[in-house]
Amino acid sequence: MKLSDFMYDLPEDRIAQIPATPRDHSKLMVLHRDTGEIEDRHFFDIIDYLNPGDALVINETRVIPARLIGERESGGVCELLLLKQLAPRKWETLARPGKKLKPGSVVHFGEGILTARILETTDAGGRIVEFDCEGTFEAALDALGEMPLPPYIHEKLTDRERYQTVYARQEGSAAAPTAGLHFTPELLERIRGKGIDVIPVLLHVGLGTFRPVKVENVEDHHMHSEYFEVTEEAAERVNRVRQNGGRVIAVGTTSVRTLESASQNGTLQAMRGDTDIFIRPGYQWQCVDALVTNFHLPGSTLMMLVSAFYEREAVLRAYQRAVDTGYRFFSFGDAMLLV
Repeated sequence: MKLSDFMYDLPEDRIAQIPATPRDHSKLMVLHRDTGEIEDRHFFDIIDYLNPGDALVINETRVIPARLIGERESGGVCELLLLKQLAPRKWETLARPGKKLKPGSVVHFGEGILTARILETTDAGGRIVEFDCEGTFEAALDALGEMPLPPYIHEKLTDRERYQTVYARQEGSAAAPTAGLHFTPELLERIRGKGIDVIPVLLHVGLGTFRPVKVENVEDHHMHSEYFEVTEEAAERVNRVRQNGGRVIAVGTTSVRTLESASQNGTLQAMRGDTDIFIRPGYQWQCVDALVTNFHLPGSTLMMLVSAFYEREAVLRAYQRAVDTGYRFFSFGDAMLLV
């Protein structure tokens, strides 16, 4: 399977720069996998496709202000993007410019309020860094860090909470689980009121989710690991829904990867750890019955996951239809429901 099999043409003006207001007024493309039928709705209509006894599984990770702009000791602006916490003040990061940030280098942020020493280079080309600061690291990060918006978003985000889901609880992500950005507290209450169990799991979004595929042979791509958790309560609730004939609807590819990583022989296990699961066409599904997702970058692992859930050519046709009919793409864009 080739990388070129997952490419499509997208005009730049289709990339959403600001989120919809209210959140649930974004567009929703509903793709029926049994018939191939496509419907154009609004996100608040999603409740019409959820049945009493179903489970809606959400990722309750919270994005940290993971982008730090600093200055090297020798002069020159640099950037660190926090990916994964290894110890209280030790992080795996992406560094720019990488050639200038070699082991032993020191970076200063906020006129010395926070400093970082580069310890080593990772196999993926990142940097392991150790921070030193006045007061707590969390306070320094909150004061100096920026929300790590993707590079294709050029508008300034004035409200940090718009890059958080309304159910974000546990800090640790370098990017938002964007399918969940469409939900409002009121919509979630209506969903619960219809008899759908809303079940939280956790995956801290890191390099594994947005690292680009740079090899033409898709099977040669290696996923970076990300931390996930499924509690005993969450596993019991999901398994109860499946045993009673309900569907498991995953909100976003991160929830998918969590559920599928923790499933064995069709049963969800309580589990925590790191996952580098790479879901692509040919994958044998264990847990997920329906998927809420945004539209993804051409050639991304996220698009490959969606193509594994349905048919690759049908997914590409749906994407082309979305382009032609004015859907907005990527993080702040519109949503797709595959049922």
